[in-house]
Parts: sequence; structure tokens; C-alpha cells
Amino acid sequence: MNLLFSWNNRLAEATRSIEPLAYLFLRLWLAQEFIMAGYLKLSGGFHAPEWFAGLEFPLPVSLLPADINWSLAAGGEIILGLLILLGLWGRLAAAGLLFITFVAVYSVHFDLGLGGWNQIETEQGLGFKVPLMMALMLLVLLFNGMGRFSLDYLWHKKA
Repeated sequence: MNLLFSWNNRLAEATRSIEPLAYLFLRLWLAQEFIMAGYLKLSGGFHAPEWFAGLEFPLPVSLLPADINWSLAAGGEIILGLLILLGLWGRLAAAGLLFITFVAVYSVHFDLGLGGWNQIETEQGLGFKVPLMMALMLLVLLFNGMGRFSLDYLWHKKA
């Protein structure tokens, strides 16, 4: 039993030194996903496509016209994705992207109801497996911060 604890302690010590890389890679992955999603939305213009205009949105987003929702979602994905990439105001950016992800799940990815938690796309509709995974990654950043290789870290280190 001591051998298992010894190996566990050694592994913990070894991974502690590379932990900042995990946060960096997590940020890089999330940032490129959100930036590309926003870019793809805006590449078609600022007008919401018909499929988007016909969606049901939660409050307070439902109070806005579809074109504004489309532009805000795309702009939010790009700007907040860039903040995650840089690790600048990262917790605020993660919270904003969590909100955008929640709205996307509610409006687009909830075709299968709660049963869609482990589905991507079926004949019955869209599940929310991918947005759920992204939300969990955003929660890690929201609760733990952006890591050592971030502007937030440098900023707080100097303060």
C-alpha cells in the first residue's frame, strides 16, 4: 500500500511542475473554438439566418431582435474568446462564454431534452454533449483562473 502512495506522491509532484501548461492548452482550445464559431457567424453578415430567427430564447435574450442576438453572440464569442486566449479578465470572459453557451443549449441544442446530455446530433435533433463539455472546461477556468501563462497572472503578480 505504501508503494501506491509513494507512486501517487511522485506523480503529483511531477505533474505539479507542468500544471500551468494544462491551463494554457485548455485556454488555447476553448479560445479557438469560440473565436471560430463567432467568425463563422459573422462571415455570413450581421443578419440572423432564418433558422436562428425562429428560435425560442430565454429571458432576457428573448427581448432582443434576432439580428442583435446573432451579432452579440458572434461578437461575444470572438471578444471573450480572445480574452480567454490572452488570459486577460479570464474569469469574466469565462462567465460570459458560459452565458452564451447556456443560451445556445437552451435555444439550439436541447432538441432531445435532458436525454441529449450525451448526444451530439441524431435524427431526432441536436444534443448538448459538446456545449456541455465546453461549459465544464469554462467552469474550470472560472473557478481556478487562467493559470501562470496568462496576463491575469502577470497583472496580479505585479499588484
